[in-house]
Amino acid sequence: MALTCLVAPALGFAGLPPNDQNPMPTYAQKNPQERAAIARGAYIARAADCTACHGENYAGGVPFVLPMGTVYSTNITQSVSYGIGGYNLQQFANAMRKGKTPYRHLYPAMPYPAYSAMSDQDISDLFAYMQTIDAVDSNPLAKTDMKFPFNIRPLMIGYNLINMPNWQFSPQLSDSQKRGKYLVDNLGHCGDCHTPRNATMGYDMSKYLAGAYIQGVKAPNITTDVATGIGSWRKQDIVTFLKTGVLQHQAIAGDEMGKAVYHSLQYLTDGDLMAMADYLKTVPPVKSGSVVAPLDVTRLPKPASADMTYNLLKQIDALKTAQARAKPNTGEAIYLTNCASCHGVAGEGQVEAKYPAITGLAILREYEPERLLNVLYRGAKSPLNSMPKMPAYADKLSDEQIAQVANYVRTQFGGLPTSNLTGADAKKLANRQPAVPFLIANAGWLMVLGMVLGVLLLAWLLWRLLHRRKPTVQQVTQTKVVH
Repeated sequence: MALTCLVAPALGFAGLPPNDQNPMPTYAQKNPQERAAIARGAYIARAADCTACHGENYAGGVPFVLPMGTVYSTNITQSVSYGIGGYNLQQFANAMRKGKTPYRHLYPAMPYPAYSAMSDQDISDLFAYMQTIDAVDSNPLAKTDMKFPFNIRPLMIGYNLINMPNWQFSPQLSDSQKRGKYLVDNLGHCGDCHTPRNATMGYDMSKYLAGAYIQGVKAPNITTDVATGIGSWRKQDIVTFLKTGVLQHQAIAGDEMGKAVYHSLQYLTDGDLMAMADYLKTVPPVKSGSVVAPLDVTRLPKPASADMTYNLLKQIDALKTAQARAKPNTGEAIYLTNCASCHGVAGEGQVEAKYPAITGLAILREYEPERLLNVLYRGAKSPLNSMPKMPAYADKLSDEQIAQVANYVRTQFGGLPTSNLTGADAKKLANRQPAVPFLIANAGWLMVLGMVLGVLLLAWLLWRLLHRRKPTVQQVTQTKVVH
């Protein structure tokens, strides 16, 4: 929901010898019960967002840049040599829930801590569906490259002992809220993007769903806090956003969330989406991230005509008129030159061309516009290459020009009364990143130091053992006399 969230890959499911040399029956040869399980499994695969990380053909190769190195998702097709074609149900369940394949440990970029609470039925159905995936007999070209000591996979045993969450349902939750929690916490693994990490890279549950950084992008606070989260959203607002990726005057799903909507959330039933909304409205508020100014729709501009969003000729005329009127070297002029051809003179966007309207968005109303500036500097990815993407302006505009654009859109389309960002402000906010935990940043030399101290301790113990003072004859005689 990627978180991310990031969203995250199932890593290392490959290369097991086949369990059965007999070919698998085709879908047409399966009985009605088996077909029903496959259909349910296909839905589970969508809810778990498998394709966002492994690709539409499940062949893997998607990179995930982490503080410890770069992880690439692997082939999880029915290839026996390169995928999971040789897995039985128990081996598949162990990989999904425990991050353990028959021959190696997985990195938690594969969200097995979230999947650890998946039901037996869902695991079984997902396995039935995965057995229908066509084999791709090749590995991704790129390979996972982790820094020392994280390239030692058995260390994941310690990670699991420390960080595996204990997912439980509160007795106060309704059936709908329990279903929503299961979708949010486990299948959808929303916390992988929206919950920050602790010193050992496990979930920091004290800030559950309060927003986190994922691959350089800030995933927002989705707790019920009104000032910094989504506490002002109605349940139907949440459903609309999850289904479409757009909520008027509030939010647009981009980057990892855009992929989550496109590959996963739009396919969920209305009942499941409402269950997720129902649960999210029970999440305790956590004040984290920038405070968002209340929306004042009276300050928002309106397009010159009702058909402006899809009438190209009117858009061209409106843009020419606005450019002729704008003062040179102002935020308005820079916006009209670089942004208005997609987002419109009045921020109305182009619906049919998939260029979103930006009026009223919360990202424009944040008092610390870190997310806005991150987008302006670095751009935003789209779920598909065929869909428009937000370009990066770090190499096209100066820091001062980006600040001018930010000031203009925040006041003109966000409804803020003032915005006085400088170039220095813009650069600082855009480059803000959380500090890498000490244990993670220094794991290499800490590991070496620990090994050296371990060797020294062992040597000292051996020395003590070999040089223990033997009792003299006089001491032995005295001992006998005492006894």
